[in-house]
Amino acid sequence: MNTRSSHRTCRQILFLAGLIVLTTIVPAPAETPEKRKRPEMPAEIAARYTDTVEIRRDLPVGNGNNPRQMVDVYLPKKRATDKPLPVVAFVHGGGWGGGNRQFFTERACDLAASGEYVAVGVGYRLTNEAHWPAQIHDCKAAIRWIRGHAQELNIDPNRIGAFGGSAGGMLVSLLGTSGNVTTLDGNLGPFTNLSSRVACVVNICGPCDLTVPLCSGRMAVSISSNVTSLLGGPLPDKLDVAREASPLTYITKDTPPILTIHGKHDSLVDFQHSVRFDAALKQAGASSLLVPLEGVDHNFAAGPEPLRRIRQFLDLHLRGIPAEISTAIIPRAEAVASQ
Repeated sequence: MNTRSSHRTCRQILFLAGLIVLTTIVPAPAETPEKRKRPEMPAEIAARYTDTVEIRRDLPVGNGNNPRQMVDVYLPKKRATDKPLPVVAFVHGGGWGGGNRQFFTERACDLAASGEYVAVGVGYRLTNEAHWPAQIHDCKAAIRWIRGHAQELNIDPNRIGAFGGSAGGMLVSLLGTSGNVTTLDGNLGPFTNLSSRVACVVNICGPCDLTVPLCSGRMAVSISSNVTSLLGGPLPDKLDVAREASPLTYITKDTPPILTIHGKHDSLVDFQHSVRFDAALKQAGASSLLVPLEGVDHNFAAGPEPLRRIRQFLDLHLRGIPAEISTAIIPRAEAVASQ
């Protein structure tokens, strides 16, 4: 194996390992404002894209200076067109209690480096700082911020997609299904008069219904504690809040197209969450694609085939490029990064 291939393999292994860690986090201890720090940009990744991507960091979506309520913007240095570009907003996972907006840096850079997209890394308050609905308020404020800066960034405010994994998958799914639900908008930032709707959603193994257990087996207690931290109390006492936080609650025929990718052997978020979500979307008349991953647990499969289908989906709904996106099961060998 040559040096370049070896470095690439190491990055892929670290990326997958990182997601597994971020999506099995137990609730973190409370942090004070003085202890909050801006997440550090992965230096090796940023260095690789120096010639192709301009990264604007730590841009507040509100009026304060909370690093959780900021975005990072990834702009192509050489655009494929002078016309406004579509945008993909990346929302990290971490059980709502961990992770940060730098998690999808490599995916965001890859997309921006193509010259065909602008990417945005979205932060949100974690459960050690605020309970529900702070998380969706922050995500919706980020979408409004993107729309409010459309002219400055030369982006198309009508072509904003959302991409998230695990807890982030739940949040982007909710962005999709609750686009017209003003009670979830919040009042953060200067663009409260703008819409928080998105044009399409890529959901990687995100739960769709918080009123039921996310999983069973040995991880059930840890995952249940993450939900408790999000809702602000045990599920039996917070069923109304859980219903409000569930993407399944708001599905209509006007829900934008959603692509869901989920490992069939997920031990943290049961695959049946995605089966139910897909069925409910289709029953309502919305566009939904469910792609199962064979032999894959709870992680973002960075293999060539899921990435290819994700790009087809984004190109179809954000750039108008026709595609027939397969929903055939992806075998593990093609679903995960080669090692």
